Amino acid sequence: MTGDLVVQFLAQGAQMFLVLLIAPLAVGVVRRVKARLMRRRGAPLLQGYRDLAKLLRKESIVADSASWLFRAAPSLIFALTWVAAALVPSFASGLMFNWAADVVALVALLGAARALLALAGMDVGTSFGGIGSSREMMIATLAEPAMMLIVLTLAIAAGTTRLAGVADFFIAEPLAVRVSLALSLVALIIVALAENARIPVDNPVTHLELTMVHEAMILEYSGRHLALIEAASYLKLVLYLSLLICLFAPFGMAPATAGVSGWIVGLLVWSAKLLAGAALLGVWEVSIAKMRVFRLPGFLGVAFVFGFLAILLAFLTRGVIQ
Repeated sequence: MTGDLVVQFLAQGAQMFLVLLIAPLAVGVVRRVKARLMRRRGAPLLQGYRDLAKLLRKESIVADSASWLFRAAPSLIFALTWVAAALVPSFASGLMFNWAADVVALVALLGAARALLALAGMDVGTSFGGIGSSREMMIATLAEPAMMLIVLTLAIAAGTTRLAGVADFFIAEPLAVRVSLALSLVALIIVALAENARIPVDNPVTHLELTMVHEAMILEYSGRHLALIEAASYLKLVLYLSLLICLFAPFGMAPATAGVSGWIVGLLVWSAKLLAGAALLGVWEVSIAKMRVFRLPGFLGVAFVFGFLAILLAFLTRGVIQ
């Protein structure tokens, strides 16, 4: 019994460090695919690791007007995002801490990290920080209601908001196409693009003052502070890719009782799906253009409408499907 607990604890710890280890590689895949499709050589796949290592070696320059919040925010944002990313089932479901892997808890953790980032962006008092924070909050007010509708739709279908329970439900259920789940998938993809500041909502590789959102909030950060915020953004991308995989493509996920050999197979399948999702994101970002800021409410409104239709269909068809 004690041996099983030790193995479960080690597996949970491995999952926590795996998401941290693979996050820069996933971002590297997105950048490499985009560069190749634009007929450029592009940065190496491991460039994300090099960037983080370089920033960690540099001194952090802090403005005289910055308060304690500006200094503490990077560590808190990184910790909250890492915990949230580690709670999403990856290669196995039902691990030791999966009881805490609740979708509502994930929304709360990410919301707290976003609030800290917005406050830190305004803390120094620069115009860019204020603009970025206000835009970030505008996006959050539109994306979070859609996310909660998606959560409720999945809870109605699976009878729980725990991610492991939802994944196990979809693995156990016979393959069936449900319109409500298809609408939820589209809504979740839109929310994921907005939450990760990806095209068409934001472009993380540009610093155009008229359009930038995320980059405007972190312009005053440098050194290890910037490294922590960049690492948190990498983790957030892996979190949403893992969430899409866990909820809508859970095949290959090993049960908690599969043992080391089953977990290794689950790890290989999860890694392949994660990197494939990153590659698809690169293709998507090359295929479309950045959207102007005043058009974002319409784009995110599509996610809310799809989420509302999904939960409405889930209510209406619940008795029919059961």
